[in-house]
Amino acid sequence: MSTFRGLEMAKQALFAQQSALYTTGHNISNANTEGYTRQRVNFETTSPFPAASRNRPEIPGQMGTGVKAGSVQRIRDQFLDYQFRTENSKSGYWSTKADALSRMEGLLNEPSENGLNKTMDRFWQSLQDLSVNPENSGARSVVAQRGLAVAETFNYLSDSLGGIRTDLKNQIDVTVGNANSILEQVNAINKQIGNIEPHGMLPNDLYDERDRLIDELSNIVNIEVSYSKSGQSSPEIADGLASIKLVDQNGKGLVPPAVLVDATNEKVNKLTVNYSDAEGELGAVKDISVNGTSYQPNEFTSIGSLTGFIESYGYLDGTTVKGSFTDMLGNLDSMAAAFAKEFNNVHNSGFDLNGDQGIPDFFQQATGTGAAGAIIVNEEILDDPDLIAASNGGGSGNGANASDLADVFDKPLTDLGTNTSVKSFYESVIGNMGVNAQQANRMVENTTILRSQVEEQRMSVSSVSLDEEMSNMIKFQHAYNAAARSMTAVDEMIDRIINNMGIVGR
Repeated sequence: MSTFRGLEMAKQALFAQQSALYTTGHNISNANTEGYTRQRVNFETTSPFPAASRNRPEIPGQMGTGVKAGSVQRIRDQFLDYQFRTENSKSGYWSTKADALSRMEGLLNEPSENGLNKTMDRFWQSLQDLSVNPENSGARSVVAQRGLAVAETFNYLSDSLGGIRTDLKNQIDVTVGNANSILEQVNAINKQIGNIEPHGMLPNDLYDERDRLIDELSNIVNIEVSYSKSGQSSPEIADGLASIKLVDQNGKGLVPPAVLVDATNEKVNKLTVNYSDAEGELGAVKDISVNGTSYQPNEFTSIGSLTGFIESYGYLDGTTVKGSFTDMLGNLDSMAAAFAKEFNNVHNSGFDLNGDQGIPDFFQQATGTGAAGAIIVNEEILDDPDLIAASNGGGSGNGANASDLADVFDKPLTDLGTNTSVKSFYESVIGNMGVNAQQANRMVENTTILRSQVEEQRMSVSSVSLDEEMSNMIKFQHAYNAAARSMTAVDEMIDRIINNMGIVGR
């Protein structure tokens, strides 16, 4: 071994401890950086002396030759990443559903003084008043105006629900655009990683940015991430290239596989949401396509914010349109149509203040989407409330038909189900909405707690602890100082040999 080997050994130790100090400083600098994973230097012993060979010197065993910085590695647990992304997908779904149902609850506003239920109660009360005073022009005007209020409330609810559905459709398009942008960014980072890893280096900061993007994507759709080597010369501990594919709510791959990022071929297959907006039909999501292959929306239930938006907006399940808002619109349409039909039947059988047969249809259908959105009050009745058929034929002072009109609210209507009146049907609709909203809010809390637990576990492994980093800094600083002191000792030893041994050559 060279006489100056001690100096070389001390120099390598200085460099190794210096790299550890720099890495510690990098960790401290990024303590508050989103998605950053703490790094550490893996120290390795250098090759011992002498090497195994036929002409090796005969000494009792090998001697160590020092230390080197082998690699700078991220501290990351892929299993915790998998758990976090699974819970993140569920949390994204339920948060989206809860928000949509909250908007629906705020719109219907039940129970309240301004909701549909209270408006119909006032209409019922006005009919009761009319049955007592059928010749009173004021009572007749009140019935006409309260009937108009019912129609306008149906119109408002239908139009407002349709407006929220339009917002949901826009959110679907924006969410799909965000997902496709993330896929492009992941693919670009894959290319950068593929150019660096074969040279024996670990692009840790690129790994962090890619993982952050994948975490963001997992909130939108449920995904499975797999990794492949970027080259034969890549380090064994390198993460490699990430491929991403869609999976169902059970974590199983779709058939055929829906590959979003193909790392091997450096290809991105973008998500596309296709709609069914045939004329006269309620618009809905028809399917989700990836690389020309279509998948039905029901293959992605209860996972990701995209699915939450789709299930709220409405989707085709076979030939049936399902969804929170489409179901509510359908219920309002059924309710408005059944109520108007029966109310008109009773009204048409009565007689007005002039003793004439009731004019056809108190409620009519204007041009519009759905029965609730198109229901109106007959203009002739609004112009002349005397045309309201309050009598059943017993003269102008008879109000029996007005009483029959009031009974329509509690009368079972076959169009709404068995023994189901307009009031009980609406109460059932509001009750179901409340139950669904309550479940969504409960699931938001549950999934948020589970995601937080996994995130805390992941942070305990990967995040920067300033206390730990300061302790490491002191440790590496002392090791650096000790290496410097070792160099000083070797220098003094060599100085003693060269300048103070013997007098030959002086």
